[in-house]
Amino acid sequence: MIDETVDEIREMQTHSSSVVAVKAAEALRELLDRDFATVEEYVRSLSRNSSALRRAQPSHASLHNTQREIVSRVEDGAFETIEAAKTETESAIEAVVESVETAKHGAAANAVEFLPDGATVLTHDYSSTVVEAIELAAREGHHLDVYVTEARPRYLGRKTARTLAEIDRVDTTLIVDGAAGHYLDDCDRVLLGMSSIVDDELYNRVGTLPIAATAAEFAVPVSVVGASEKRIEDGFIFENEFRSSSEVMREPAEGFDIGNPAYDTTPLHLLDAVITESGIERIE
Repeated sequence: MIDETVDEIREMQTHSSSVVAVKAAEALRELLDRDFATVEEYVRSLSRNSSALRRAQPSHASLHNTQREIVSRVEDGAFETIEAAKTETESAIEAVVESVETAKHGAAANAVEFLPDGATVLTHDYSSTVVEAIELAAREGHHLDVYVTEARPRYLGRKTARTLAEIDRVDTTLIVDGAAGHYLDDCDRVLLGMSSIVDDELYNRVGTLPIAATAAEFAVPVSVVGASEKRIEDGFIFENEFRSSSEVMREPAEGFDIGNPAYDTTPLHLLDAVITESGIERIE
């Protein structure tokens, strides 16, 4: 299960960073069914497998934080038996999963005020928190028009569009990434998820920066929503990922290179607000 989860995360089959964090935490349950000779051997295995999960997506702050929390709780304990260490592991897994889910729901609820009735919104990529916020607004009777970028080359926005299309009161339009500037002037807001915020920079799916910069030109506010644990002060170094050229084109690149970064960096001054379960931080 751990190896399969590592592969799934690395191949971006699981798109939302909060979903990634939960899947990775749950994957560690596999160790609870394995046999170990000593407590020390069990803790080493837990640390090693957690490191493998973190390395699968080093850009995801929530993955980094939740895995570190689980391992730290076990490493800091003084357990006389393997079963006691496993019990603490299971308790830690349950705690971080509940924390991630609670934070995501709280952030989505706080984002509803940014989605008034009749609003036209643009979003990028796939964020389960953005989707939940839109669904909550629709449940309150708000009618929304939502433009969704494809988020090439993995086309993650298509999942967003399909999900939103099933929500009453939400009219969804899927657009190619390069058309964002064409539609932004018709939008009231850009609402995005976030992979992580480190200091004064937002790290998110590639394509976020040009959308935010273009929105600033049109005076369209850009807000990001996600769990507060994605905002990192220290102990986390963002690592971009440059993915296979085969995602961009199937035929060989003859005489030229292909750049396929997974993420880009957006300065916070291009945003108007960071929305978390803790509240709304206005960016001056």
